Amino acid sequence: MHTKMKKVKICKKVHQPTGYEASIPEEFPKAELFEVPKNILLKAVEAERLIGKLDGITLTLPDINFFLRMFSYKDATSSAQIEGTQATMADALEVSAEIENSQTDASDIVFYINALEYGIKRLEDFPVSLRFIKEIHKKLMDGARATHFADPGEFRKSQNWIGGTTLTNATFIPVPHTELGSKLNDLERFIHNETTTLPIISIAYIHAQFETIHPFLDGNGRVGRLLITFLLMKKGVLEKPVLFLSSYFKKHKKVYYDKLSGYHDDGDIFGWVEFFLDGVIEIAKEAIETSSEIREIRDKDMEKIQSLSKRESESGVKVLNYLFQHPIVTTKSVMRTTGFTRAGAQGVIDRFIGLDILVEEKNGTNYDVKYTYEEYFMAFAK
Repeated sequence: MHTKMKKVKICKKVHQPTGYEASIPEEFPKAELFEVPKNILLKAVEAERLIGKLDGITLTLPDINFFLRMFSYKDATSSAQIEGTQATMADALEVSAEIENSQTDASDIVFYINALEYGIKRLEDFPVSLRFIKEIHKKLMDGARATHFADPGEFRKSQNWIGGTTLTNATFIPVPHTELGSKLNDLERFIHNETTTLPIISIAYIHAQFETIHPFLDGNGRVGRLLITFLLMKKGVLEKPVLFLSSYFKKHKKVYYDKLSGYHDDGDIFGWVEFFLDGVIEIAKEAIETSSEIREIRDKDMEKIQSLSKRESESGVKVLNYLFQHPIVTTKSVMRTTGFTRAGAQGVIDRFIGLDILVEEKNGTNYDVKYTYEEYFMAFAK
């Protein structure tokens, strides 16, 4: 049985001169945001405990940096699919490995990865701030599909809306651009405040408040989900980027949107926070399992390769390390990354098929046959 949780007014509806009503955030944060119910606090403590356990496990993984890219691809795919992208993780991996692919919207996923990698590097010497958020948006949107009119790297200078086809039938109309600056400054101050509540709860608030403000013309959902990972790292909750919530949000897409609406329309802030924490707990458990699974796969396949002759073993390890980041390859992509001749690259691939490491895909021309590191790929794709 759920405890009835307190509502806190986040926005007020204000009639605009042209006839629509915009939802303008009130002061943020309100004091009531820190009167967190006991059941939510206990859930937050459990979420942070599991993140700590995940961090501990991933830091013992050999070659951790090889594996991080796959966690990123899983999140990038889910985040893009929430916004309607049809491309799959396999499509994006093929584009990244420069394997010919007909899925034009796979680039959405690759742009997301670029923004994520840029942000992680940038965080080494820069705070999460409005300037940082604009830089992430620029990386995410600059050069993306022509259908995106996003003004990359700039906060909007006109009114936007969510749902519906116009301002008159929209389901949610965020703060007018003329009042954007003060609302974003409130959010930035809160991002820098380390003392008001548990980091994981403050991150839940930041994501919901960012989506409520909706500061860009396009890409707000993806930037907001990237922010979760950046904040987990910057606030010291997570050492390496291995916990991503987009797959949870995609799985419960309707609830995700309903909870965000409940946050800004009805003031059901703790309903949102509880949903967010449930996601952290579920995804942390999944990532702990995945980390154990990929360690077993890596150890087993490394053992198979090391049983080969010295020369074959050396070239095999080189290709296996590449597969941890790019588990779908062609002879051409192996040649490109290793510098092997065509015969040399095909020789390693054939050995890997014989060792049950690679599986050949039956479609495509002979020259561009794809090979998948299937067991490893499926550890992330499930």
